[in-house]
Amino acid sequence: MSKNLKENLISRGLWTRALHMILFAITYSIAGTVMAAIVVVQFLFVLFTGHRLPRLLSFGEGLAVFIYQVLRFLTFNTEDKPFPFGNWPGESPRIEGRN
Repeated sequence: MSKNLKENLISRGLWTRALHMILFAITYSIAGTVMAAIVVVQFLFVLFTGHRLPRLLSFGEGLAVFIYQVLRFLTFNTEDKPFPFGNWPGESPRIEGRN
């Protein structure tokens, strides 16, 4: 067994990342289902009223960015973990001491 492989197998950070990846893969699946529901509801609303739901637009955009962030993490393109380890997409960063 090569030294590099042995180091990788005992790397706590890599196994922690694997756990996060499993949880985010499950989250990604759920988020995809929620996004499909948003698409259907928004379409039906526009079909019947001719108008879009602004709050649904905002949530859908945030969810789309979240899904993108999850995919970037899962494909090792970033080490930054998405929400809930960071802010929800489009949300202002929290300043300590302020609500």
